[in-house]
Amino acid sequence: MTTDTLPPRPRPNAVTGSYQDLSRQIREAGLLHRTRGFYIALIAALGLALAGLIAGAVLLGDSWFQLLIAGALGIVLTQAAFIAHEASHRQVFDSGPANDRLGRILANGVVGISHSWWMTKHSRHHANPNRIGKDPDIAPDTIVFLPEDAARQNRVMAALTRVQGWAFFPLLTLEGLNLHVTSVRTLWAAERGRQRALELAMLAVRLTVYPALVFWLLPLGMAFAFLGVQLAVFGVYMGASFAPNHKGMAIIPEDSKIDFLSKQVLTSRNISGGGFMSTLMGGLNYQIEHHLFPSMPRPHLGRARRLVRAHCARHDVPYTETTLLRSYAIVVRYLNEVGLSARDPFDCPMVRRFRQV
Repeated sequence: MTTDTLPPRPRPNAVTGSYQDLSRQIREAGLLHRTRGFYIALIAALGLALAGLIAGAVLLGDSWFQLLIAGALGIVLTQAAFIAHEASHRQVFDSGPANDRLGRILANGVVGISHSWWMTKHSRHHANPNRIGKDPDIAPDTIVFLPEDAARQNRVMAALTRVQGWAFFPLLTLEGLNLHVTSVRTLWAAERGRQRALELAMLAVRLTVYPALVFWLLPLGMAFAFLGVQLAVFGVYMGASFAPNHKGMAIIPEDSKIDFLSKQVLTSRNISGGGFMSTLMGGLNYQIEHHLFPSMPRPHLGRARRLVRAHCARHDVPYTETTLLRSYAIVVRYLNEVGLSARDPFDCPMVRRFRQV
């Protein structure tokens, strides 16, 4: 069953069939086996791309074409973040410590994001996607995802919330900077320990040496422009890859009882487009399969999709899949509908007119 409409309401007591049966089919098809060759080739390709961009930046020197290098760098860093995400889910290697090492190197050392902070936040999300009070991804922030949170916004923030759907993608230009700041702030406040010290050291090197090299290579104004473009592209690419997955899908009440299959499928949305979209979004286009089987390597998600869709169809569980552009339209509409709750009930032209008299 395929739909691209706004979220269906979850059916807490629905009989949705045996997740164990689906899991057995997945295992028998070999879809949980690691694909190390794929990830080694991908990491090598990204390493070559990064080396090429560094060489290009050095050769270009004092030129505004450097902003093209900056944009490409934002794309490469996002692709590295996708692999760090997959390593955090144990998709790359059989060994947990090996996945952690890879994730920490890519997240902290290359992308500039705390691996431990991301792991903690993302694990909570996977355990309870779109569940009120438990999923950190729908907790109120600059953007709010629940009408009750929109209604509690102060007068200043309410003005933004009312148009937050339209403002969502422009705000993503600041998301890269926000991820860096949040990582440092969270680690700094964390309990002292070896892992905290290691991650802080890696972030310190990543977030100081890279900007220092940019300012050494380029004139002051061009260096700021370079960093601004790179951060903007990185933030928009990251946000545009993660936003279509759950925003505008079913919201689960905090005290609701719902089985694992329904919880993961009803709150997730796939993006059509096959292998090309999987490369573009780092496998996040197969969000339903990823949530049902988080340790499944990216190359197997497409095959798993056929088994999961068939299982959902047999048990009458809505399976949501749409195009990328359609998903963005749904997200914008949903956020604007939530934002309506931030309106002042007395905010109408006639009331404003008499207030001014």
